[in-house]
Parts: sequence; C-alpha cells; structure tokens
Amino acid sequence: MAWDSTTGSLDLATLRAAYARNEVSVRDVINAVYDRIARRGDDHVWIHLVPREQALARAAQLEASSARGPLWGIPCAIKDNIEVPGLPSTSGLPPLRKIATSTGPAVQRLIDAGAIVIGKTNLDQLAVGLVGVRSPYGVARNAFDGAFVPGGSSSGSGVAVGAGLVSFALGNDAAGSGRVPAAFNNVVGIKPTPGMISNTAVCGRGTAKSLETISVFALTVADGMEIYRLIAGYDPEDWFSKREADTCDLSLDTAPTPFAFAIPRASQLQFFGDADAARLYGDSIAVLEKLGGRAVEIDFAPFDEAQRMLYEGPFLAERQASVEDMIKGHEAQLHPVTREILSTAMHWSAVDTYKAIHKLAELKRQARALLADCDAMALPTTPTIYTVAEVLADPIRLNARLGTYTNFVNLMEMCGVAVPCGFRRDGMPLGITVLAQPFKDGVAARLAARFQAAQALPLGATRVPFRAER
Repeated sequence: MAWDSTTGSLDLATLRAAYARNEVSVRDVINAVYDRIARRGDDHVWIHLVPREQALARAAQLEASSARGPLWGIPCAIKDNIEVPGLPSTSGLPPLRKIATSTGPAVQRLIDAGAIVIGKTNLDQLAVGLVGVRSPYGVARNAFDGAFVPGGSSSGSGVAVGAGLVSFALGNDAAGSGRVPAAFNNVVGIKPTPGMISNTAVCGRGTAKSLETISVFALTVADGMEIYRLIAGYDPEDWFSKREADTCDLSLDTAPTPFAFAIPRASQLQFFGDADAARLYGDSIAVLEKLGGRAVEIDFAPFDEAQRMLYEGPFLAERQASVEDMIKGHEAQLHPVTREILSTAMHWSAVDTYKAIHKLAELKRQARALLADCDAMALPTTPTIYTVAEVLADPIRLNARLGTYTNFVNLMEMCGVAVPCGFRRDGMPLGITVLAQPFKDGVAARLAARFQAAQALPLGATRVPFRAER
C-alpha cells in the first residue's frame, strides 16, 4: 500500500521504504507534514515553525544531491532551548530570543545526516517543570486530549511525535522531561546516561548542567536508539561529557534472557488513587515476566529519598546559578511558578550543598547494592496523569507527584527508556520506564524494545499499528 499523506506513518522504516520504492518524494512528505500541522490548528506545539517554503527548499536540495545520509528526508523537531543554526531560540522566555549561528555536535550530526528540521517546540519555561503548562506560548495540546497536560518540560517535542507531525524530536531531561511527555503522548523517550550526548547545542549548556542530557522522542525504541547512536559521543567542549560515550554499547542486538528486573515493594508504590495506572503497571510486570524476566522486589526508599532531593534540596540552586545572568532584567516576565521555584534556591548554603552531595553519594551506594543482581529496573514513568485545570490549581504539588519515579534518575547517573504500556479507561496513555545503571543504555533499550514489541500498541495517537519488522 502506498504511503498516505494523511495517515502514513513517519517512523523511519516506513519512510525509508516509501522513498526506496519511489512512491513518495521528500517534498511530498514535507508538504504532508505541514498539512497535518495546519489541520491541528493553533495547538501551541511550535514556538517557531520553519516556513513551508524553506523546508521544501531543503527537501529539494536533498533530492538533488547524490549523497544520501542515514536520515535523508526525515522530518524532525527540536526543543526551543536547543540551538539550530539560522533558527531562533527562546528557552520559553521571549526576551532571550536569539538566532543561533552555530550548534553542538548533537544537532549538527542530524543536519549532516539529512534530517529536515520542521521547527522549534514549546517547553516549560527554562526547562523547569514536568507538566508543560508553564509557557508564555500556551499549553501544547496533548496528542490525545487537550484537557490533559502534555507533560514537560519537553512538551512540544513529545506532542509533535505523538501527533504524527515529525519522525522524531529532541528534548532534554534533568528530572524527567524526556520521559513524562513520552508517557502522556504514547511515544518512546530515550533518556541517556548523562554525559553520553554533548550539551553544547543547549542554550547556555543547560539549566542543570551537571545533571541534564539531551533526550530523544520517537515512535519506536529502534528509531530512538538509531538517533541516539548518531548523536552520542565524547565532546571535549562539553564540561560534563564522558569518554565512555565513544565506547558504550548502544546496540539492540541481543537482550538478556532470562533477566532480572527490580520493582519497588508493593507497599512503596504510589499511584495517588489512579487505579488504572496501578493496573497498567501490574500488567506491564506480567508482560516482562512472560518475556523471561524475573521481578525482584527491592526497597525503593533510597530512590525515593534521592528524587525528593532534586527539588526539595540545594541541587535546585544549580538552576538559579545557570540562569541568573540570562534572566537579569527579565524577572518580571518569568512564569509565576518558575519564579517561585527558582526563588527557593537562595535558601541553601554551601554547607547544605555539600551535605546533600555526601547524602547522594550514600544513596548511590545503596542503589548499586540493591540493583547488583538485576539487569534493569522497571518503574511506572509517572504515577498518574492530570488535567491542565488540576495542575493550574495546584502547580507545584502535582508536578512533584509526576516526578516520583523520574527525579532520581539523573542524580544517580542512570539511563532509561520510557515506553508506552497501555491506556486508562478514559483513553489517556501511560508508560513504564526501563532503567539501568550508568552506561548500560543498551541493556535498557533492548529490554524496552522487547516490551514494546510484545505490547504492539499503536504508534502515538496516529492509530498506526506497531509492527515488529520496524
């Protein structure tokens, strides 16, 4: 069947097959993408949308070239705190708008590989938040139901993939921003070990420089990991880049069978009254067991204590240290919740910071011991999902709840792959995240890929069925 401009999937394998059969041109695909964006109307996904004519000119240039890179003709989106040459960046704060003249290797490798950037996507201002509602550019409309939050801070990137507007998108992740939007839009979120992907493409090199990482949203684990392999690598220009980035196994070749995966004790699981979320997580454990996994209950307390440290302790001061020069003179234009969160950073002393660093080291040691006999850890990506109205009425407490299973991961230098796990009775998607120890990214991805294949859920909100051959 020929690729359909209205319903045709944008996953990499489908587009490449359509190109190879000459049943569609790159310009056809780009026109289809812009038609889809137009049909969604003012959905607040884009802070800057590349003009159609400019994207078509890029498509024509690719078609005229004899060279075909690995992402030839593939449409993508980039979070608006990541720089793309010739395009503006704002980080969700309009006075910071500037046109990038260069970028880091993560973005440049995508462009050199033939990807077509469709636009810059909306985000929680300064990448502070897991909800996607803290933006002066509006709330990106969830791919399933605009009454619900899209997840943040990489809200627009998650929606752009889930709604079938691009093949993949870059976000970034310090507390869960590359995973929560994946869960809420039924897509995959690749969260690398920090230091695997250079942050030199990120505006100001990030607001949580020592913790955060660029992340990848895609329709399948295979697609997400292909992008990850392309953009990973040691960068001497990035203060926090890791040399292991050049040697870490990121393949999907062989998943361990049998395997052991850690889960919290039943008494430690929190779903905040969401019975559907609890059911979906239980079903996910059963799927992993059918794939040859053995669930190992562990004490989740060290992980829970670490996750609370991210926003309830002095680690928050790193964000203030990173942005104070950027926002000077523009404080009045900060989102009220962003301003409130950043203001708490001033309460912590250097002594408090070192105490927190020492405590985190102790928690990491405990975590290593708890996970020593496990290949991975399987957690709900979030305990539940909230409506926009609920979050606006209680912005900080509900945001904190969404970070229950995500906040600790970068603090503990772990990696993870967020993958869809099913739908609540109201039709809203949720997910699980397969986590692994630092630089075990390939292990997490292989297990997540097997899980996605076993579930075979539709891709995003497009109703396109998952096929293993993808």
